[in-house]
Amino acid sequence: MTVVREVLEIAEEIRNMKIRGAGKIARSAAYALQIQAEKSSATNTDEFWKDMKAAAKVLYETRPTAVSLPNALRYVMHRGKVAYASSASLDQLRFVVVNAAKEFIHNSEKSLERIGDYGAKRVENGDVIMTHCHSKAAISVMKRAWDMGKGIKVIVTETRPRWQGKITAKELADYGIPVIYVVDSAARHYMKMTDKVVMGADSITVNGAVINKIGTALIALTAKEHRIWTMIAAETYKFHPETMLGQLVEIEMRDPTEVIPKEELETWPKNIEVWNPAFDVTPPEYVDVIITERGIIPPSAAIDILKEEFGWALKYREPWED
Repeated sequence: MTVVREVLEIAEEIRNMKIRGAGKIARSAAYALQIQAEKSSATNTDEFWKDMKAAAKVLYETRPTAVSLPNALRYVMHRGKVAYASSASLDQLRFVVVNAAKEFIHNSEKSLERIGDYGAKRVENGDVIMTHCHSKAAISVMKRAWDMGKGIKVIVTETRPRWQGKITAKELADYGIPVIYVVDSAARHYMKMTDKVVMGADSITVNGAVINKIGTALIALTAKEHRIWTMIAAETYKFHPETMLGQLVEIEMRDPTEVIPKEELETWPKNIEVWNPAFDVTPPEYVDVIITERGIIPPSAAIDILKEEFGWALKYREPWED
C-alpha cells in the first residue's frame, strides 16, 4: 500500500492545525483523496482500492472531533466502494473517486453561499452580532447581511489558546465590516449590547447539541440568560451520524504547551496539570436555530437531517476499514 507524499503532508497539516475550520478540513480531506486517486501508481483495481483505503485511514486519524472530516471521507469513499464492488475498471474507479471528491468540494463551497443567504434574512439592519472562533459558515451569514446593506457590527472573541478570533476579525474588517475584538472572558460583559449570536459548529449530534470551539457553550448560555438569539451556521456534513446509535462525540484534548509555553511550563510545580480541551458541548436548549444549506431548522430537527443525509452510513462499516 502506497500513500502519496502530498496526502501525508495534508494529513499532517490537519493534525497540527495549519489546516483548520471544519469546512476547510473536510474540503482538504476530499482533495487529498482526489490527489491519491490521480497520482496512485497502482496497476489494478485491488491495489488501487487498498491505496485509497490506506490514504483515507491516515486522514481519518488526524482529528477526532470534527465530524466533517469523516463525513467527507465517507462521501468520496462510499461512491468508490460501490464502483469497486461492481467490478469497475481501474480507469473507471479512478474517475469515480476523483469526480466524487470534486463534487464534495463544489457542494461544500455552494453550501456556504446558501447558508449566507438563509442566515442573513434573520439579521436586522443595525444588529450587533457576537461570534466566536473562525467559521466560514458563520462569516458567510455576516458578509451576506453586509452585502444586503444591513449596517451590522461584529463583536469577535479572541478564542484562546489558538487565537482563531484574530483570523475572523481581520477577514470581516477586510470586507469592510466594523469589528470589536474582545478577550473571551468579556463575552458576558458585552452581551448586553449584542442583538444576535452567530457561531459555527464542528459537529452536531442527533439531539441538536452543538460541538464547537471551547467557549461556545459559555457564550450560548450567556445569550440565553440575556434572551438573545443564538444561531449556529453549519453545513449538513457536520451532523454526526454515529450519535444516532448512541456514540458520544470525543472531545479532543490538545498539547498543554498551546496554553503555557514549554519553557515556562517546565518551571512550574509538577503537581499542576494543564488541560487543553479544544471543544465543548452546547446543549440544544441554548440554540435557537441551526442554519444549513437546506434551510433553517430547530435543533430538534437534527435527527431528520441525519436520517436523510447519512442513513446509509449506519448500515455498513467505514469504507476504509472493510
